[in-house]
Amino acid sequence: MQRKFDVIVFGATGFTGRLVAEYLNTAYGVGGDLAWAMAGRSLARLTQVRDALGIDAALPLLVADALDGAALAALVAQARVVITTVGPYQRHGEALVSACARAGTDYVDLCGEPGWMAQMIPRLQGPAAASGARIVFSCGFDSIPFDLGVVFLQGQAQARLGAPLVRVHGRVKVMKGGFSGGTAASLIATLEAAGRDAALARTLVDPFALTPGFRGPPQPDDRTAAWDDLAQSWTGPFVMAPINTKNVHRTHALRGHPWGRDFTYSERMLTGTGAAGERRAKALARTARLQDWLLRLAPARALIRRFVLPQPGQGPGKAQRDSGRYEVVFVGQTASGQTLRATVRGDRDPGYGSTCKLISESALCLLQDVDRTMTPGGVWTPGAAMGLTLVRRLQERAGLQFAVDAA
Repeated sequence: MQRKFDVIVFGATGFTGRLVAEYLNTAYGVGGDLAWAMAGRSLARLTQVRDALGIDAALPLLVADALDGAALAALVAQARVVITTVGPYQRHGEALVSACARAGTDYVDLCGEPGWMAQMIPRLQGPAAASGARIVFSCGFDSIPFDLGVVFLQGQAQARLGAPLVRVHGRVKVMKGGFSGGTAASLIATLEAAGRDAALARTLVDPFALTPGFRGPPQPDDRTAAWDDLAQSWTGPFVMAPINTKNVHRTHALRGHPWGRDFTYSERMLTGTGAAGERRAKALARTARLQDWLLRLAPARALIRRFVLPQPGQGPGKAQRDSGRYEVVFVGQTASGQTLRATVRGDRDPGYGSTCKLISESALCLLQDVDRTMTPGGVWTPGAAMGLTLVRRLQERAGLQFAVDAA
């Protein structure tokens, strides 16, 4: 595909978009083998960000508004792949992803909005398949460590045990750092939309909402405190489980159900053993219920937007991003009762420091590593589109570690 740019970063003046641009500049430079550009709705803001980041003035700056279909069509026609950090995607994303699907331009985003994704999959699959565009949602902390963690563990199970794991538990052990303001804003936008649309509300609680045409067995209820027999620990709810579990099941479906059509997946936070672990698990469950109740109240959402969420252009400083980390344990069991355990570790704050590397390297994995004969045009997850190829790239370049734990 002969295009002027390999990569365009759309939304480069936002906080996360700036981090993506900074990462690409640090890792790949300007004027080298990777031809990339920054894009947004204001040339003045793009220039200001480029100069503040110390990026060479030779880096091209492109102007387009997220709601201007004609400008977006012209923009994406210049790129082999577009990275977009402009969310909530249900409000600002459809025009861009649709333009990419029509133009044959690969696309990666940070979407954690299952209702929007469920709407987009059937709309985009036909145009993307016809044009050759690979549309890949959820290429940040939601849901790469979880989606690829399951893919990695299942690959190791086949190699070591000779059988897939019919159930897998993803357990967050360490998370130092926070979610991005974009993730929280997307959650609020999703809950507001669900309050107006009963069908969307049902989608949010359906683990198979992103696997049209397939329904698997009943899945674990991860909204309560519970003892985990595989992890041997008490566990509590994890706020990102509703999107991550849907992506794991979509990856499984897109790969042709290699882990069995009765596969189950659970995702929670580890809280420890004994009475203290049980208390922490129950406290997490109470907090989750309270947060869910508050987020459904319009006045509470308004206060959260004003006083809790980062405002546009705001986020943690470099020292805070660099000092963050996360660790997610995956434990699975075969039909015969054999178990295997692996851990995924990230070396930066999950919502910002790690996410900017995850989405950047996902785009470059599509661009440089993934054959279109193996991953043709269509709507994908990271685990289905890139799988272990992306695992290897993230270990080499993005500070992630995927490792089987000692028995």
